[in-house]
Amino acid sequence: MNPTRIRIDATRWHWQHGPIDLILSADGEPAALQAAFDACWARFVGVLPELVGELKMLRRPVSAEASPDDCALQGHVARRMWSACHPHRARFITSMAAVAGSVADELIGAFAREGISRAFINNGGDIAFYLTEGRQYRVGVFADLSQSLAKVRRPGGEALDANLTLDASMPIRGIATSGWRGRSFSLGIADSVTVLARNAASADAAATMIANAVNLDHAGIVRMPASSLKDDTDLGDQLVTVDVPSLPQPLIDFALARGVEAARRLLDREMIEGAALFLQGRARIAGMHGTGALLSHRAQTTTEAPCSKYAAC
Repeated sequence: MNPTRIRIDATRWHWQHGPIDLILSADGEPAALQAAFDACWARFVGVLPELVGELKMLRRPVSAEASPDDCALQGHVARRMWSACHPHRARFITSMAAVAGSVADELIGAFAREGISRAFINNGGDIAFYLTEGRQYRVGVFADLSQSLAKVRRPGGEALDANLTLDASMPIRGIATSGWRGRSFSLGIADSVTVLARNAASADAAATMIANAVNLDHAGIVRMPASSLKDDTDLGDQLVTVDVPSLPQPLIDFALARGVEAARRLLDREMIEGAALFLQGRARIAGMHGTGALLSHRAQTTTEAPCSKYAAC
């Protein structure tokens, strides 16, 4: 299993190494771009072996008694994962909750150099950004993770449910999305939860925890032990959501309110910059109005909008 890279166009690459699947893009002077992509590739090829070497420890729950100095992991990405998850240690969480965002954060540093105006690394929907003064990205957004790839393939502007514009003046440099319809397991029932944070690792861990909090007890919700669905899961026998029936509006609102409460706790601790939570056509936003980001959408009301998931441009 060797790392591969394919150029998509003049500014974008697709890199893959095992489960790590990246879209990278950057704008800048040709010589600086070449140097940045070369440096990023040199770092990329070593990331997966480093993580595999410490995988057993990365799959362990972060101890509720652990102090910020108790991390026993050695690799830069592994330590970044643990640090992003440590603030959530009062509830069940393993360092793997921040793996995608942490990889993106590690690699985006290669573009922080003279001659590069902006760059992003999209690791399966968890995105790290580099922006210089006056530059911005418009991030494509989707409400339903299970439909996002199909929407991307549709011609025309209808592919995006919404878009979020990030400017260099904002503190946001990471976006992540989690939910039971995504590629990873969730303990909750959110279709999707998107989090904006100062880095992608923090956004990744927070999105996982907020999505877990969008939850309720209902006889129609199907849950199974994670270990019965995937042999090497870090979630062990934790019950994860595999199906959610159509729910009445009061129950949808109740589940979303629980998620918003979790998001607001993180906002109060300045761990995230904002969050958007979605369940069966309804949504709630926490904190995003204070980011200065422009969220445009085709949602039901002025307080409901689809979430960030897939593309930046």
